Amino acid sequence: MLKKLWTYALLILLAIFSVGPFIWLLSTALKSSDENIFQYPPDFLPNQPTLGNFTEVWNAVPMGDYFINSLIVTVLSVVLNIVFSVLAAYPLARFDFKGKNSIFLMILATMMIPFQVIMIPLYLMVLKMGLVDTASNVGAYIGLIIPFVVSGFGIFFLRQAMVNVPKQLEESAVMDGCNSFQVMAQVILPLIRPTIATLAVFTFMSTWGEFLWPSIVLSKPEMYTLPVGLVHLQGAFSANWRLIGAGTILATIPVVAFFILLQRYFISGTLAGSIKG
Repeated sequence: MLKKLWTYALLILLAIFSVGPFIWLLSTALKSSDENIFQYPPDFLPNQPTLGNFTEVWNAVPMGDYFINSLIVTVLSVVLNIVFSVLAAYPLARFDFKGKNSIFLMILATMMIPFQVIMIPLYLMVLKMGLVDTASNVGAYIGLIIPFVVSGFGIFFLRQAMVNVPKQLEESAVMDGCNSFQVMAQVILPLIRPTIATLAVFTFMSTWGEFLWPSIVLSKPEMYTLPVGLVHLQGAFSANWRLIGAGTILATIPVVAFFILLQRYFISGTLAGSIKG
């Protein structure tokens, strides 16, 4: 009994440390201009809650454009990452060919290289392709999503899930006249749907919150994504933390909504992708 009490106490403490900053941010965003957000002892609940901060920050800066840019980049990155990861993971999981293990080890090795190491060569490649400071919005979007269209983690994650699909199902599909592509699309992918959904959540979260790469390749304010735009927001309202809090809360809504939408697949997909193949 005492052990359970200590366990629950530890979990409650961890929950406070995890959720506490977000609750404080939400409280700051809901406080009116008459309340002192730096008073001591602090008020965790606003005395006069208001949504005016959200309206003011939405009208003060082009938050709508930031949302649209982030949504386009993130959705394209998620879709392309899943497509290319599936196409790379399927032969590594289901086919036998010379050099397969070596290729897989090289893919795993890319997960150990920080993005900052390849950032300058990647920027030079994008620059030579004319995707930096381009007059075309399409070119700017392509330059933004290039680093996220495929990842070693995505290939590894899906490959581990595909390995655990029974061979008998694939053999039965082949006997029914299915080719390799049909086996992948009609047999393998439906069975690893939770893993694909989990990869989509991971990719969405990392791409939506990416700041470093967009801040390097973007120069036009109308093409800013939300993380870059929020930094501009902080510079514009350096003394008004209510608006900064409101802008940050608005930026987190799509991530939370996407996670809630796919949460039923998340746990099972994580476990499926973590099983050793």
